[in-house]
Amino acid sequence: MTYKPESTPLHRRRLLADSSVVIPPDLETATFLNRGNGAPRSNTSHERHRGYKNTCNPDPQNTRYPCISRPVEFIRHTYDVVVIGSGYGGGVAASRMARGRKSVCVLERGKERWPGEYPSTFKAAKDEFHTTGDFVPEGLHGAPIEQGNPTGLFHLIAGAGQYAFVGNGLGGGSLINANVFLRPDQATLNLNEWPAEIRSQGSLDNGYRRAEDMLEPETYPEDFPELHKLKILEEQANILGLGHRFRRVPQTTRFKHGPNNTGVQMQASGLTGQDSTGCNDGSKTTTLVTYLSDAWNWGAELFCECEVRYIQKHPEEGYLVYFAWHGCKRGKFKEQFYHNLMWVHAKQFVFLGAGTIGTSEIMLRSKQLGLRMSDRVGKNISGNGDLLSFGYNLDRNVNSLGRESPLPGFPVGPTITGMIDCRDKANAFDRFVIQEGASPGALAHLCQPMMQILPPSRSPPGLTISKRVRRFLSTLGSRVLGPYYAHGSVEKTQIYLVMGHDGNQASLTLKNDKPHLDFLGVGRSEYIEKVNSLLAKITNGMGGDLVDNLYYSALNKGEITVHPIGGMNMSSDGTASRGATTHLGEVLTGDGSSYYDGLIVVDGAAVPTSLGINPLATITALAERSVELVAGKRGIKIDYDTRNGLLDLWGNPQYPIMDDQPSAWEPKGMSNQKKGIEFTEVMKGFIHLGNDIDDFEVAAFKAESDCALARLFLSVRIPDTEKFISSSEHRGIATGTFSSGLPGSPFNILRGDFRLFRTDANVPDQSNMIYEFDMVGANGDTIHFHGQKNLGPSSALSPLETWKATSTLYVTLKAQDGSLIGKGILHIEASDLLDELRSLNPTGSNLLARCQSALMFLSYFLRQVLRAFLAPFIPLEYPGKKTPEDLPKVAADEIITVTADDGVQTKMRRWEPTANEGGEIFDVLMIPGASVDHNIFALPTIKTNAIEYFTAAGYRCWVLTPRFGITPVARVGFSAFDARLDVLAALSAIRNLQSSPSKIYVIAHCVGSLAFSLGLMDGKIPTSWIRGITISQVFLHPIPGLINYLKGGLPVAPTTLFSALAGDWLNFTSSTHDTLFQRSLNQLLRFYPVGSAAEICASAACHRLSLVYGRLWNHANLNVATHAQLHRWFNGVSMTTLAHLVSMSRAETLLSPTGVDLVTESNIERLRDIPIFLFSGKENVVWRAESTLKSYTVLRERFGEGEGRVERMQFEGRGHLDCWMSEGAVEVWEAVRRRVDGVCGVRREEGEGDVGMGLNDGGGDVREDYSSQKLSPEGEL
Repeated sequence: MTYKPESTPLHRRRLLADSSVVIPPDLETATFLNRGNGAPRSNTSHERHRGYKNTCNPDPQNTRYPCISRPVEFIRHTYDVVVIGSGYGGGVAASRMARGRKSVCVLERGKERWPGEYPSTFKAAKDEFHTTGDFVPEGLHGAPIEQGNPTGLFHLIAGAGQYAFVGNGLGGGSLINANVFLRPDQATLNLNEWPAEIRSQGSLDNGYRRAEDMLEPETYPEDFPELHKLKILEEQANILGLGHRFRRVPQTTRFKHGPNNTGVQMQASGLTGQDSTGCNDGSKTTTLVTYLSDAWNWGAELFCECEVRYIQKHPEEGYLVYFAWHGCKRGKFKEQFYHNLMWVHAKQFVFLGAGTIGTSEIMLRSKQLGLRMSDRVGKNISGNGDLLSFGYNLDRNVNSLGRESPLPGFPVGPTITGMIDCRDKANAFDRFVIQEGASPGALAHLCQPMMQILPPSRSPPGLTISKRVRRFLSTLGSRVLGPYYAHGSVEKTQIYLVMGHDGNQASLTLKNDKPHLDFLGVGRSEYIEKVNSLLAKITNGMGGDLVDNLYYSALNKGEITVHPIGGMNMSSDGTASRGATTHLGEVLTGDGSSYYDGLIVVDGAAVPTSLGINPLATITALAERSVELVAGKRGIKIDYDTRNGLLDLWGNPQYPIMDDQPSAWEPKGMSNQKKGIEFTEVMKGFIHLGNDIDDFEVAAFKAESDCALARLFLSVRIPDTEKFISSSEHRGIATGTFSSGLPGSPFNILRGDFRLFRTDANVPDQSNMIYEFDMVGANGDTIHFHGQKNLGPSSALSPLETWKATSTLYVTLKAQDGSLIGKGILHIEASDLLDELRSLNPTGSNLLARCQSALMFLSYFLRQVLRAFLAPFIPLEYPGKKTPEDLPKVAADEIITVTADDGVQTKMRRWEPTANEGGEIFDVLMIPGASVDHNIFALPTIKTNAIEYFTAAGYRCWVLTPRFGITPVARVGFSAFDARLDVLAALSAIRNLQSSPSKIYVIAHCVGSLAFSLGLMDGKIPTSWIRGITISQVFLHPIPGLINYLKGGLPVAPTTLFSALAGDWLNFTSSTHDTLFQRSLNQLLRFYPVGSAAEICASAACHRLSLVYGRLWNHANLNVATHAQLHRWFNGVSMTTLAHLVSMSRAETLLSPTGVDLVTESNIERLRDIPIFLFSGKENVVWRAESTLKSYTVLRERFGEGEGRVERMQFEGRGHLDCWMSEGAVEVWEAVRRRVDGVCGVRREEGEGDVGMGLNDGGGDVREDYSSQKLSPEGEL
């Protein structure tokens, strides 16, 4: 803004008189804080733009704005004081309570904006409008309306008879008012509507003095440039014969540079006339730059976009304040928004400063919900006698259209600078004031059309032809050349703002939970007619037309007020029959003079009558008085004396009260200079409360039967999209509510951990959406919430399964001690999906950055979904140079070379027991299957493996690697029959190492089991050496799975075919550099049948294993580290070994290489007196579970039903090798150990043998526990 003062020397001397003033080198051309169109900083209240700067800066790209509010994610559950609203009353309460060293939380519905961020164009202003109430045109019944931005700067409440216009934002109405600071006359304060304590002479003097000290009102300086509209108002006062009643008004506008009394750097007024849409020149003394900045400096915590809905008594102390958070576009979920409220606990005080309409609405709703109050709540509301009219097309230039940059020599001035004071009447209700106004530039282009549409209520009589021509040309000029044409009718329009007294007969009620404002009769009162007559006189006297405002002309003589007061009126006698609050604003209970201790109204809602002037001074003074006196009741000493010094609004408060959360978190973690993303989702379902059901589906079914509905309303904020995508954790910050039948519902969720498509460490090729947080109930209970969505190959090529995977949340609730509270399932309903998509909100410094952020996030999301959906076609995984690190494991105590009778050498490893209380140590020999070695029992990639389990149980464990395993001789080509010699040699070696030879317990798996059983059947292995046997998957009757059965029945044996094409050895490890045949085989094996879609994976090694043996596991039981390193656990297989297995599986019995059936009655008899335990995984597709069942049946028939003689188990959810290579296989190991204990005569207390082994409860997969971890400012653990 540039202008040339008409009296430069005096004006310049005034600026120079203050040593703190920063004077531009050229006052005539200096640009004072002119920062463009004032576009909002972003879609979220906590984010910074480039703006507010403490010195003159003509480059808007290099500026930035302060941010004293905090993200809602950092709200605490409990404060000493909660302040609702941030206008004059709320600002006073926040500042004074913080100076009283109380923890203070301020909840503001609007956003935080600083000079430079206010709208200055019509489009920007339109985006900040919110309209609610009842639209009542002439002759029609009211129709409820709600349109626009609910957190916008401007809120228009449509009422019957009168509209109310109020402000939203951190600073409340002070952001858009006209800054006029006037005390009412004593006659008004002596009205009977006031309590006696206020009617007392000088009762508010202290409050006014404190308000003046903070807000620093002053009149428009005499040495500042002449303002046309002010000069014309003075002339109009003379027309009325009231020249002596004309005066300049005190206003909270700065006319010099430098810090205010709070310590905030301010700028001299640019005289822009933009006050009503927010001043971008840094001169407007709002509560933001005074009381609220002071409160922030003394430790108060301020939160924006928080619409308080109602208040309830806390069951122990204080109050619960329930609010709807508008962040992350939560309002898009219209059905859920007001039914899933967050809350904050005020231990001592709740101060209501949400404005007349806001406070009254909150208290009406609180009353409906059980907080007993006076019947006067919502009654006796006044419009403060406000009238708005226009003196259109005068015979001189008024210059009342605001501009961000007024023309040199033509400053607009502050919105209001003078008044005609008509408060000298004997009757207080006949008193009023007339003030001139200015229309903000954002509305300039609407002025001419509006003036032409609205019929003039009074035109000047006896116009000459020349005057008519002049008026016509002026009108034409404004139409053609625009509203700023100096000789146009719009620039010749005086705006009249009148305040007086009305009947205080308006009321606010709730209809369908919506506020309904009723001002019927306001526009038809005698008062209005009298004022209009005076306005017509001064308008017509200057050749203009008096034009009523739009609402009066079009809407049944309705008026508009910018100063609604009342609704929670102070009681004139201190009882609920005459008002809603005490003289201190304490809310009356409705029972005589009793009131709620600590529940206090400090805004215009407590004012019991119209004031006849601008009410900001009185509201502030009343709040100062109220807060001081209620603090005194509690013994709270408010520090009024300590001055702040110059505030660093980009730094930290000087006097923090609580410092366990980083106060500088916002600009570091949530700066909109970074490309971020946020969204909101609603999930509904059923959660069973209790610890008696483990299965999610069963728990949800039971909960649904019990009507135990649960709902999660969650917003996720990702501050940095690039970092989010590149990080392995893909973490966001979750905030919201959880509602269910749990005591304390709704539960607040703050700073929760959300992870999108994090690689599941427990299931190969699966990613999870993790929801992990502690949530706090209104009763103070803390419950840990773990939710998980699973997206993996089970969704392959199925849109329905993909939708289920991305919309189904498996929920576990636990107490703080880890005990289970409940389980269940929540879903995103299809009807809510559109709202979720609409809530997706990218953030960034400009449009391009926001588009890039949205594109990055959506492409990442789509890639992850398509990876699961197209699982059979994703790139194959081959052994890489980097493999997941193994967990620390105890190495074998000894590695022994074992030489069989035929000279073949293999290895055997020994582990000594890690826990033994001095008793006898028993030897256990473990025999793995083909193509593997000791690692299937000693797997380093799971938390606890089988070796660790059994050594912790006190057993000495030996693991033999037979010749068909990972040995140098495996490629030679040996059968299981040959390998029986290795088992014999291993048993012999163990016996030789024993101090005195004793029997050995044998645990054998798969082909190892077949080798062992072949040795037993042909008598090669002495049964006298065997203490007992555990058989895993197959023993005497190898019955193949379906796919293996079909392969074995082919006309040409697969082993023969492969030998002809690629040789006698099939390697399970492949690479992109393999032969063409091997690479082609890898691609074909993508489509090899493995069962359900959940078993699809991308591992080339896994595919090859499935080809040879059949699927070896349920993938859900194998963790990623194990699955990624299959090349370490498997080498390959000889066609000779395989051919022998095929022949036995065809015969479903044990065969020698020459085809002799070894399972005869005489050979089975060898097993008599040996305890045998057989088990199978129910979902084993290598050997059908019937393999062990048939062997079990034969042995039981042979040996009878002796206890412990022959036993068998079948494990649900287990396949083949996942009975050994999975952490969750503890249930299998425990069953085996119990049999080993029984055979060896080991006696244990209940549960002994598991303690200290690091096993998870119940045998489930081990999952990470995030409950004790905290989020850093950047949203990282």
